[in-house]
Amino acid sequence: MTVLSTRVLNRTYLRRQFLAGRTSRKAGDVVEHLVALQGQESDSPYLQLWARSADFRRDDLTALLHDRSVVRSGLLRGTQHLCTGADYRWLRPTLQPALEKMAGRAGRLTGCDPVVFTEAGHEIIRAATRGSAGDAATRGSAGDAAIRESAGAAGSRAVLTRAEIARRLAARFPEAEFGDLALVVHLRFALLHPPPAGTWGHRGRVGCVLAEDWLGGTLAAADREALVLRYLAAFGPASVKDVQTWSGLTRLAGLLSDLRPRLRVFRDEKGVELYDLPDAPIEDADAPAPVVFLPEFDNAVLGHADRDRIIHPGDRSLVTPGWSIVRPTVLVDGFVAATWSRAGETLSVTAFRPLAPGVRAAIEEEGARLMAFVSPGGRHEVRWE
Repeated sequence: MTVLSTRVLNRTYLRRQFLAGRTSRKAGDVVEHLVALQGQESDSPYLQLWARSADFRRDDLTALLHDRSVVRSGLLRGTQHLCTGADYRWLRPTLQPALEKMAGRAGRLTGCDPVVFTEAGHEIIRAATRGSAGDAATRGSAGDAAIRESAGAAGSRAVLTRAEIARRLAARFPEAEFGDLALVVHLRFALLHPPPAGTWGHRGRVGCVLAEDWLGGTLAAADREALVLRYLAAFGPASVKDVQTWSGLTRLAGLLSDLRPRLRVFRDEKGVELYDLPDAPIEDADAPAPVVFLPEFDNAVLGHADRDRIIHPGDRSLVTPGWSIVRPTVLVDGFVAATWSRAGETLSVTAFRPLAPGVRAAIEEEGARLMAFVSPGGRHEVRWE
C-alpha cells in the first residue's frame, strides 16, 4: 500500500482546495466543489472564495444568495454553512441524524412529542412568512411572495429569527427548556436564512424560512455515499475519522468499507488508512505553493481529524485555542505560518516563528491584495505583530 508523505498530502490538499493557485471557475462551481463553505461570519465565505477564485467579486456571491443558487443554513457540525441550493436538498437530510442528536442532548426536548413539536414549528414559521402577503392559508405563490418581500427588505419583521420562533414554541411547550429552544430550532428544522443574512457586511437580524418553501418542492432522501465521495474530491485522501470530523456524522467506517472496492487506499506516515477517489490527482511534494490568506473558520483548517497536512504539529493551539475560536490564517509553503486580524484599514499579521525577508515581502504583498478586496480605495497598512 502506497505511503503518502505529509508534504504530498499537503500539496494534494492545496490543489483540491484551489489553494495551489486561484481557479478560473465561477463562484457557484467553487461552492459546489467544496460542498459547503463555513458561514459563521457573514464575510467569511466571500474571503474563502476570494482566496480561491481568480476573478471573484463580492457581487458574485451576493447574487447567488439572492437567486437561491446558494443558501445559508446550519449544516456541518451544526454550524452555519453555505452550499448550493441543489446540494442542500440532499445534504441537510444526510446530516439531520447528527443534528437531531445534538438537538436532543442534555434532555432539551424531554416531554415533548417530536412530531407535534415539529408540526408546531412549521406552522409558526409559515404563518409569519405568509402573514405579510395577507394570506395565511395559501402556500404557493403568496407564501413565496412573502418570503421574497421579507428577504429583500432589511428590517422587515415578516421572517422570524430563531429566538422569535423559540419564544412562540415555548408558549406551546412549557415543558421544554426555554434557554435551549433557539438551539433546538436551529438543529431540528431545515431552515434557511435568506438575504440580507449571509451577505457581505451584514450584522443585523437573521431571519428563518423553511427550506422547502424557499427552494420549492420537497427535500431529497439522505445520501451518505454522495457525502463521502464529494468530501474526498475536495478533502481527500482522508481517513474515516477525517470524514466524521468534517461532517459531524459518526459510524461511517462501514460505509467506507463498502466503498473500498471503488476507491484507492493509501497510508499516511503514521500508518493510518486514507481513502480517495480512483482518478483524483495526487500532487508532487515539490509543487510550488503561494502565500494564502484564509478567513476564520475556513474548512481548509477544520476539514480533518488529523490536521498535520496543513498545520504543523505544535501550532494547532495557535489556530484553534479553544472557546470555539478558529483564527484567520496565513499559509506559507502550504502550511499555516501566521494568523491575521483586521482593524479598520490596518491588517495585522502574527507569525509563529521568524520568516525570511522574501517570505515577509510575499505576505505583505498578498495582504495588500486582501485589504484592497475588503476595503477598495482605502489607505491600507500591513503591520507585523
